[in-house]
Amino acid sequence: MDDRPAPLPPLAALETARLAWAQADDAAEAPHSLAFGDVYFSRQDGRAETEHVFVQGNRLAERFAAWREGRPFVIGETGFGTGLNVLCAWACFDTHAADGARLHLISTEKHPLTRDDLARALAAWPEFAGPAGILIDQWPEPVSGVHRLVLDPRVVLDLHFGDSTERLVHLEGKVDAWFLDGFAPAKNPTMWQPALFQAMAARSRPGTTFATFTCAGLVKRGLGEAGFHWEKAPGFGRKREMLRGHLVASPADRSRRHVPWFTPPPSRPTQHVAVIGAGLAGASTAEALARRGVRVTLLDRQAPGAEASGNRQGALYVKLAAETNLQSRFYLAGLLYTRRLLARLDPQRRLWRDCGVLQLALSAKEARRQAAFLNNHPLPRGIVEGVSAREASRRAGVALSQGGLDYPGAGWVRPEALCQRLAEHQGIDFRRAEVTALAPDGEGWQLASSNGEIMTADQVVVANAWRAPSFAPLSWLPLQPIRGQVSALTLPRGIEQALDRVVCAGGYAMPALEGVQTFGATFGPGDTDGELRDIDHAANLAEFEHLLPAYAEALRASGADLDPAQLQGRVGLRAASPDKSPYAGPVPDATAWRQDYAMLQKNARHVPATPGRHHAGLWISAAHGSRGLASAPLCAEVLASRLCDEPMPLERELVDHLHPGRRLIAEIIRSGQAR
Repeated sequence: MDDRPAPLPPLAALETARLAWAQADDAAEAPHSLAFGDVYFSRQDGRAETEHVFVQGNRLAERFAAWREGRPFVIGETGFGTGLNVLCAWACFDTHAADGARLHLISTEKHPLTRDDLARALAAWPEFAGPAGILIDQWPEPVSGVHRLVLDPRVVLDLHFGDSTERLVHLEGKVDAWFLDGFAPAKNPTMWQPALFQAMAARSRPGTTFATFTCAGLVKRGLGEAGFHWEKAPGFGRKREMLRGHLVASPADRSRRHVPWFTPPPSRPTQHVAVIGAGLAGASTAEALARRGVRVTLLDRQAPGAEASGNRQGALYVKLAAETNLQSRFYLAGLLYTRRLLARLDPQRRLWRDCGVLQLALSAKEARRQAAFLNNHPLPRGIVEGVSAREASRRAGVALSQGGLDYPGAGWVRPEALCQRLAEHQGIDFRRAEVTALAPDGEGWQLASSNGEIMTADQVVVANAWRAPSFAPLSWLPLQPIRGQVSALTLPRGIEQALDRVVCAGGYAMPALEGVQTFGATFGPGDTDGELRDIDHAANLAEFEHLLPAYAEALRASGADLDPAQLQGRVGLRAASPDKSPYAGPVPDATAWRQDYAMLQKNARHVPATPGRHHAGLWISAAHGSRGLASAPLCAEVLASRLCDEPMPLERELVDHLHPGRRLIAEIIRSGQAR
């Protein structure tokens, strides 16, 4: 019998909630689900019901007031609905929690409201106008997966869109209190199943509490069989009774029984973290940690964003596989997270533009691939849609010979300026220094710099791209430098045509910034030469004319000098992994892994129970290649969440997919096959 964990559910758009609206007792509108024939909250007083059942039922006010843990207090919820429960918990936290405390909310939702319906529903509580506006502004497209929303420097919400049980099975994190919500068991029997209660127990800490409005027998039996103690309590309004209780004993964690090497290392003190490298990976990680109150020293031999992340414009884009795989799931989640980060960090859009990205199908092969992708991924049009050549031309603002895939929420970013903005976050101390050696130092790490300085830190994040293997604990890590040259053309004054979208295929072209048209880029694996080359400008120009022939001709007609020798540009050295996915996670002890998992050489299905051994307190974020704008910020959240003992912003399988130890396991198995 194969007891492997269930696969991730399909990556697809979700059916949004179908609503009817009725007048509540307080004259506000109340939504009613047409699919389930039930109300989202009490028409008598929805807020009072939430505070009675969930806030008081979990004793949140007193627990928030007493919370002194370094990690956040975590609330899990089944059924986000209108978000009223989240807003009430947030308000209680703001009122009672100490200044240094943090709140992490996790909520599942199979049929999310549209943004307009969410705004309409929450308008019933004008006292929540501020927090509700923050939630509405960040409301994600209805696509399955995990969506992390930073509501406040102290409050994070992870929306797990999909079936509640499925989402909790793949949740990587532990919960302190549950809001067991959702439509009534008689109206929504598919949710209230034993598997849901088992999944809740598996994701709970010892003593985790729960509260729910229902006293149905199947709920009491399911909770009891999962290890929860329950008791009846006075209900709200017309409901005489409700349930509340706590977990008696946490079940054994079997989530990684088939991949024990990915078992997370034990938590360690996280007061001071050194981050090596101040490009997108390092600056994002530093900001994510500083936002959590961690003291960060950010080190780089140059200024933030000065090396591979130093281009004046970078494309915020992804290229998703025709068949769903873990890499595509991660990159899509990363694209959506970066969009929310940029909107929160720079609402005036000085550092970025969500102008959209067109991926053209310039060959029959690519057209077939894109058609297969659209057939396999019924995603919301707000994320990606197929467009004809005519529609692509309209959106791009220039004539195009082919259509393709359009990502309307993608665009371009000023990566150097973004790195500098991230590095300015309070709590980050930037130092210009080249770290030359790393060594364990008691419970922490010692870092030696080329200028002779020595410093110590509790934990270290290595984020210096292709140079990471220069440190002894990472010498085994496969990382390839890739030289990329970008070309830039100063546009003539008064030019009539303008590119309105990022357009890409074999190369890319950006909308002009401050009168400069950027395009590129070359791809030179293993090449570390930083000097500009006319031959590479010529290659970029040829690709530009192939991509945008009508636009290139219009530039020439306007007097633009398209001589490769006259172009400006920049060289950056990116880093890539063999499988083209980033590395984000703890650094394995390679010697120990090769010893502990040597039996995989003979039988890759013979998995030992030995958890993976790691260099305690050493982490990496690298191999972001040309898609670092879509990957580095979410990888920063992965690392910061793990270091700070928080729920992860991705499903467990995606967290494992990013683990650098995947290359060691692949190497061990491959060495056995080669015999």
